[in-house]
Amino acid sequence: MIEAIGLTKRYGRTLAVDDLTFTVPAGRVTGFVGPNGSGKSTTMRMILGLDAPTAGRALIDGNRYRDLRHPLRTVGALLDAKWVHPNRSARAHLQWMAKSNKISPKRVDEVLEIVGLTSVANKRAGGFSLGMSQRLGIAAALLGDPQVLLFDEPVNGLDPEGILWIRRFMHRLAEEGRTVFVSSHLLSEMALTAQELVVIGRGKLISQNSTEDLVANATSNSVRVRTPDRQALHTALNAAGATTHDDGDSLIVSGMDSAAIGDLAARAGIPVHELSPRHGSLEDAFLHLTGDSVDYRTTLEKVTS
Repeated sequence: MIEAIGLTKRYGRTLAVDDLTFTVPAGRVTGFVGPNGSGKSTTMRMILGLDAPTAGRALIDGNRYRDLRHPLRTVGALLDAKWVHPNRSARAHLQWMAKSNKISPKRVDEVLEIVGLTSVANKRAGGFSLGMSQRLGIAAALLGDPQVLLFDEPVNGLDPEGILWIRRFMHRLAEEGRTVFVSSHLLSEMALTAQELVVIGRGKLISQNSTEDLVANATSNSVRVRTPDRQALHTALNAAGATTHDDGDSLIVSGMDSAAIGDLAARAGIPVHELSPRHGSLEDAFLHLTGDSVDYRTTLEKVTS
């Protein structure tokens, strides 16, 4: 389990993390999301003892990282896939890590096999693609067979097969009872990978909830309805307490499910050609929750030639 308790980090006048408290339980994949500059990487660095908090503390299974006797056997982490000496081979990189933590040399070949790098184990890491570097970083995180794992943007550079592999692998690690904490900007992937989400903005906790509940609480479901008589159905739905929005060729209805809309239309003699439930997405929920925490906004402008 990972615990962040009142974590605060200042860099001069900049408050990067602000009294942040959350828990990452074992047995689940917990996602860590927030807008750019929200403090995710700084928080992960404080958990791993790479940055000292200005206030508060971070605990891994009840201990500070610096107090762990054999850190790689307790926690594995991937924060920067390119943090490898470019002239070392993948095997040599893992061998010195294993030796420094009194891990059996046999484990090096085991993790190389797990991440699919056996065939390139003796090649220079400096010649690796980003996807191969990510796999090597994951191998390093797994080296000590730890119960706690942290991954920062682990799918960067991976092809579709690699993304599917890391998603399934994280689920398997969690099913084994391990603590899995993963940060990503890819919300579509987080929706498929994370069972729980910690959402932050400007260094503050916005929400911690199951992914399913977060989406349900932050978004509203609606139904797309196509009918040749939109005005009549609009009037009937509003009279029944539903909210409708005309999007040009159909009505978007909130506050009433498909069955109730169909029954109402039938009673009113209004033909209906389509009833399509529309469910809120993680992206919708994220934008709703973090709308006030975005530091860098863009605009869509018309480009003319």
